[in-house]
Amino acid sequence: MNVTIQDDFQKKTLKAQFMRALKQLIRFGWAQALSCLFPVVIFASLAVTQIIPLPFLPRYDWLLVIFLLMQWWMLRSGLETRDELKVISLFHFIGLMLEIFKVHMGSWSYPEEGHFKILGVPLYSGFMYASVASYLCQAWRRLNLELVKWPPFWTVVPLAAAIYFNFFTHHYWIDIRWWLAGLVMIVFWQSWVTYEIDGTRYRMPLALSFVLIGFFIWIAENIATFFGAWEYPNQTDAWSIVHLGKMSSWLLLVIVSFLIVATLKQVKEKFH
Repeated sequence: MNVTIQDDFQKKTLKAQFMRALKQLIRFGWAQALSCLFPVVIFASLAVTQIIPLPFLPRYDWLLVIFLLMQWWMLRSGLETRDELKVISLFHFIGLMLEIFKVHMGSWSYPEEGHFKILGVPLYSGFMYASVASYLCQAWRRLNLELVKWPPFWTVVPLAAAIYFNFFTHHYWIDIRWWLAGLVMIVFWQSWVTYEIDGTRYRMPLALSFVLIGFFIWIAENIATFFGAWEYPNQTDAWSIVHLGKMSSWLLLVIVSFLIVATLKQVKEKFH
């Protein structure tokens, strides 16, 4: 009799734990979905404009119009704050400079016509980098992120700068991305990110979060190139999956993006 009661109690406990975990997972997924709103609009716009040609303007220009309207709506509706818009604008500029250089070096191209292009790069391309910043800022706010054992300022800033400039310098000098990736692992080995879901805090190694975000951006890159957002040399004749090695580039981009956002937030907290 006692054994039966104990078994029933254990089953109820396990069921309650499972339901709790499931609810937390759904809440986490919903927060992530809201944080990914801008990237979702970008992918949807790429797909729609690829399938349904829009009149009056080239496709690249329509994408710029859509993304500008989306940015305006997110700010007007309160989904993004003015401070977040400043960070996003910084990423727009950083991304556009990188795009201009990479297109000039032949790393990829934007073959379609467009009125709003700078040196062969459509202005909408900066929003793809800005959407990464948008996700980071919104996820930070929605999940109430906190950093544990964050390295000192003098370590983070030079490391972020080195990662960004390596995207340029490796065309003329040796590519040190793997050295930089190893340095990131050393510097952030003891660092954690904690996040809150319905009053309960969880934590994850910061290096693992970098890898996970980089992997999902690589998946997003395959979707984007499939819908003609840009084109790699090996995709000129027909679309093919983006080489897995490109994930290292996105991993480093995620790292430098996270470091910039985290540094800006710490600077703001210091002066407030």
